[in-house]
Amino acid sequence: MSSATLSMARPITLLQPARLEIGAGAIGRLGLWASAYKRIFIVAMAPTVGFAASIGLAGEIVTYTDIPPEPDLPAVEAVLASARAFKPDLVIGLGGGSVMDVAKLVAVLWDSEQSVLDVVGVDRVGGRRTALAQVPTTSGTGSEAGIRSLVTNPATQAKLAIESRFMLADIAVLDPELTYSVPPAVTAATGVDALAHCVEAFTNIKAHPLIDGYATLGIELVGRYLRRTVADGSDTEARAGMMLASYYGGVCLGPVNTAGGHALAYPLGTRLKLPHGLANAIIFPHVLAFNAPVQRDKTATIMAALGLASATDEAAARAESLTFCARLGIDMSLAHHGARAEDIGLFAEDAFAIKRLILNNPREFTLADIETIYRTAL
Repeated sequence: MSSATLSMARPITLLQPARLEIGAGAIGRLGLWASAYKRIFIVAMAPTVGFAASIGLAGEIVTYTDIPPEPDLPAVEAVLASARAFKPDLVIGLGGGSVMDVAKLVAVLWDSEQSVLDVVGVDRVGGRRTALAQVPTTSGTGSEAGIRSLVTNPATQAKLAIESRFMLADIAVLDPELTYSVPPAVTAATGVDALAHCVEAFTNIKAHPLIDGYATLGIELVGRYLRRTVADGSDTEARAGMMLASYYGGVCLGPVNTAGGHALAYPLGTRLKLPHGLANAIIFPHVLAFNAPVQRDKTATIMAALGLASATDEAAARAESLTFCARLGIDMSLAHHGARAEDIGLFAEDAFAIKRLILNNPREFTLADIETIYRTAL
């Protein structure tokens, strides 16, 4: 029996938001949907809170904006305390992936006796009585589509992953106009993060033909639109294309998830405080290349979708994909972002310990392999 047959036969579960609004001005349609709710708690950040006025909300509103780029347990406890004092019947995540991850946790935990640590893992959330709307203002994480949330434990610097169907949004709104103000550097890095979600799901040992379809659509959209969005932030068609690519990446994360690339990126976020998108962008070409020898056909598909020369050996795949990222203006040197040669062992140990992702990788990683990738990226 072929691996493709086994893949097709493997049971998977695909969950998506019950309602998806997409297109220029789509945020205006959220107000009508939200009119049934009286107490609305908005999780946002300083650069995104201004978009709340575009929703047209009625009722009592509390807006919480003290969300760090990499939320940790104390930050989540603080926002939960604010939500508990307010007692919302609707939570809105209005921002990037960190904001939407926190909104998920607020929706399921503010009126629960469970703590964040109680629900780490899969299917440990007891339930949810509060509505949840997700409104991304960047195109990268795809968090609006998914059922996972990541929180840093400051004691260990490790990412805690919470997964539950109760964290699925009731409505997601993809409005490209909300991303106009995202600077070119952030647009580029978050765009490669969306690409990495699709590529890592596509080449994953848990890959499935259903998810391959979303993944290849996402990769093609990145190939078509990412360079355009970096060049002109108000290119509405390109911005919409990247929002859809990001959404597709988020869809891929539920049934399949990411693999080695994200495992290697996470220590760069927790140890160097690099933004999640930038960390993934720096690592992306190296893990794509590492996996190329065992995923030749899929690597060729990825290269073609990105408009790159066909390259299925490790060195050529790295060179082509590094060029793709560099042309977007991303500084691909870890050293330029604060990494030192003496840090590599610590980064590698952190990454190697993230077994939930490392074990998804199509080519087995050793600790030495990971150290080599960090050294090459330095």
